[in-house]
Amino acid sequence: MSKVDSSMKVLLFAGPFELRGTSAYTLRLAHYTADYGIRARVVCPDASKVDPGIRSKLDITEYRNLNLPILGQAVLRLVKQEVEKNIPDLIHIQSRHVLPQGQWMARKLKRPFLLTVNDYLQSDEKLRIDLKWCRGIITVSESVKKDLIARTGLPEDFVLVISSGVDVPDVSHLSPVLSLDHQPVVGTAGPLEAIKGLPYFLGAASRVLAENPNVQFLISGAGPEEGNLRHLARDLEITANVTFVPNLYDFAISLEAMDIFCLPSLRQGLGTIMLEAMALAKPVIATGVGGVYSVIRDGETGLVIPPSNSESLSNSILELLNDPLKARAMGESARELVRQQFRVETMVEKTVEQYQLAVQGAVSTGSA
Repeated sequence: MSKVDSSMKVLLFAGPFELRGTSAYTLRLAHYTADYGIRARVVCPDASKVDPGIRSKLDITEYRNLNLPILGQAVLRLVKQEVEKNIPDLIHIQSRHVLPQGQWMARKLKRPFLLTVNDYLQSDEKLRIDLKWCRGIITVSESVKKDLIARTGLPEDFVLVISSGVDVPDVSHLSPVLSLDHQPVVGTAGPLEAIKGLPYFLGAASRVLAENPNVQFLISGAGPEEGNLRHLARDLEITANVTFVPNLYDFAISLEAMDIFCLPSLRQGLGTIMLEAMALAKPVIATGVGGVYSVIRDGETGLVIPPSNSESLSNSILELLNDPLKARAMGESARELVRQQFRVETMVEKTVEQYQLAVQGAVSTGSA
């Protein structure tokens, strides 16, 4: 795909940055769309969790309290005044959680918008789309798309799938998975939330340690469940073998330290952090939920287990620990899959195509 003919201006309307895949998605778009001549500006309520080195290279503006119910309305009007000084051609709303504010901005600026939906609607959640200004919805997997259409009745051709993409770094500096010169490390990474199924990870850790007390377990991330998980580790008497790493700007260091990556989620739109682990040639064990099936080929690029099942997870961990050659081969196959199907360049190129179509459609209908 060639660069756009002229410098398109895109406003990436985001929620608070957190240590999770959806925030990494926004940062990658802000960075890589510049290769297509796009000037991306990020507006959010909080960017304190963004690595200062990355933030200094991107156009990110914080508007504190933007996400608050009442005060946020006043802040949103301030954002509008600032954005009007350099009106974007398109608004890309990064999450359904900021859809009301993002499409209010689109209406006031009379600009088209796209919305990205990364996961599933809650049971009582409604998604009200302003079809006058919305030019389409991007989902990260077929599973999320099907669920969204079933829940909203939106036309199928209005919702498209663009899988999240990740960088594929050089791994020559890393030790082979399960090498003999260090204790094996089994880890997980992501927001510490109930939906992520992390008690089952700790339950599996307890079972594994009963057979192999030399294994170390790593939980990287922060969130509301951290206290409960620390208590559970104490109750299971495995604290000596479990390390929590909550205060990082990204998961790179934690993922590099792992020999095996586990994703015990109860629901999962796709699994961007899982893709990052796969890009590092780490063998993955993931629950067979949501978009996981669009990534993992069981026994080839990872192991798929049922959710809410510590026994199955522990058996799979022991299977890989006891067969390092299989674990390494699985990791290499996973890395190759990411290289072929989930590269960040592919995600950005497809997204930029939608930017162009959205802006061209706005011009052709006279709405911009």
